[in-house]
Amino acid sequence: MFTGKGGVGKTTCAAATALHYANKGDKTLAISTDATPSLSHIYELSDKSKPAFVTDSLFVNELGHVEVKEMWDRKFGRDVYGVFSSFVDIEYPEFVEFVTSVLPGLSDEFMVDYIRELPLYGEYNSVVWDTAPLGQTLALLETPALLSEHLKMAPRIYSRLKVGRTTREPILDIIRRWEKLSAINMDFLKHVVDFTLVTIPEALAVEQLEDIFLELDEYELKVKKIIINNVATDDKSTFMSTKHTQQQEYLQRIHNTYSDMEIVELPMFPYEIKGLERLREIESILFAEN
Repeated sequence: MFTGKGGVGKTTCAAATALHYANKGDKTLAISTDATPSLSHIYELSDKSKPAFVTDSLFVNELGHVEVKEMWDRKFGRDVYGVFSSFVDIEYPEFVEFVTSVLPGLSDEFMVDYIRELPLYGEYNSVVWDTAPLGQTLALLETPALLSEHLKMAPRIYSRLKVGRTTREPILDIIRRWEKLSAINMDFLKHVVDFTLVTIPEALAVEQLEDIFLELDEYELKVKKIIINNVATDDKSTFMSTKHTQQQEYLQRIHNTYSDMEIVELPMFPYEIKGLERLREIESILFAEN
């Protein structure tokens, strides 16, 4: 899972990492849960299918509102509709549209669940997950906790509703099943997902790192690797030389503070990173020791 503030090169790093695993022979899926995904743009894909073909071993899937509604319907749509339709007059399609677009965190909850289940089907050997900018990602991480807090009060609200109108399953059983799903997804994030944090050597980005790690620690989520993007080289141009000097303080702070984890520096490139050839340049740096 690649996370970080917006605009630091997170998607580029995720795309190059997915390409690396595909080149090793793993059937790999690069997946985006960003509301404004750019994986297809970086791979220069014209294929609009989901998942889209990149190479024989690499595919891309950008999840959106349509996929979330499908996940909701498959998991709990009819069950939860059975609860609410007991006292609210609303048709099922309108209910699904409302819940999946308005209820905070629900789309993220089901995206996590979708990604968690991917390995269970055995279709892919590696899954590389490009997330939304960090503020939205942390909202994703809070979803199970918020849901659990809601469920503490839910029995008081629903206890008089013995069964769902459509499924006839006891209401509290539906709610407990939903709570169990949240716990499973959080356990997946804690114990299965490798977190890579992407940043840049600038004052604001470095200051934000401490808050990011405190937030992740609160959920017992551990970062495996830090990628420092857009590192200026000390060459003869005035711009690059000045930039290089300015960045040294921030680079040193990152290396000193997080010396216990893997840190990789990516240089600043004079061109846009798009297409497989350019992504291979990123891959060769990120996995130089491999």
